[in-house]
Amino acid sequence: MKFNWGTGIVIAIVGFISFIMYFVITMSTDNTYSHDLVTDKYYQQELLYQQEIDATKNAKALEENITLNRTLKGIQINFPSNFAPKGIKGKVFLYRPSNKQLDFEIPISLTNTYLLVPEKRLLDGRWNITVSWNYKNKDYLFKQELIF
Repeated sequence: MKFNWGTGIVIAIVGFISFIMYFVITMSTDNTYSHDLVTDKYYQQELLYQQEIDATKNAKALEENITLNRTLKGIQINFPSNFAPKGIKGKVFLYRPSNKQLDFEIPISLTNTYLLVPEKRLLDGRWNITVSWNYKNKDYLFKQELIF
């Protein structure tokens, strides 16, 4: 059999198609490349998005917004000092983009102006924190990415 330009081009195209097919099959069947959506109820969350926008505007309009501090015990979430701690109700949601099983939610129940997220619940890496709270029938929302 003679090896000429036509044979070389055909071999190159078949090799390239084989590589692409191997890559596609590997990516679609291997569980290490499995990624989930942020939420299973995407469309229901989309309908509530305007409420999130309003709550975020309320939080940004505050003189003193939430601040996060890393301590030896975990993450300290400081609420505005001019708010009465007993009147603040809501929840803190920590979302781990790399692993859905690590996500958790903490209800807000304050006696001081801060809430502590224990270090034992947080693994090193990136977290998205969402604090949604209500004070005197006004909703507030605080979102931030943090590296722990």
